[in-house]
Amino acid sequence: MFAGFLKDQRHVNGVDIAYRIGGSGPGLLLLHGHPQTHVIWHKVAEQLAEHFTVVAADLRGNGDSGKP
Repeated sequence: MFAGFLKDQRHVNGVDIAYRIGGSGPGLLLLHGHPQTHVIWHKVAEQLAEHFTVVAADLRGNGDSGKP
């Protein structure tokens, strides 16, 4: 799951936002709905990464991202 993707976090406006990034090409941001996490994209992320730089983030308060 998410082969070739880097798992990381960024500190943004006082909260850590967790994400995975992989691939190359134009940027493509994948955002999940409630109550999912970035893992919802695991079936398509690797295919999209063949053409795009894919960023799958956990929204604030969800998954591994910090709580408000």
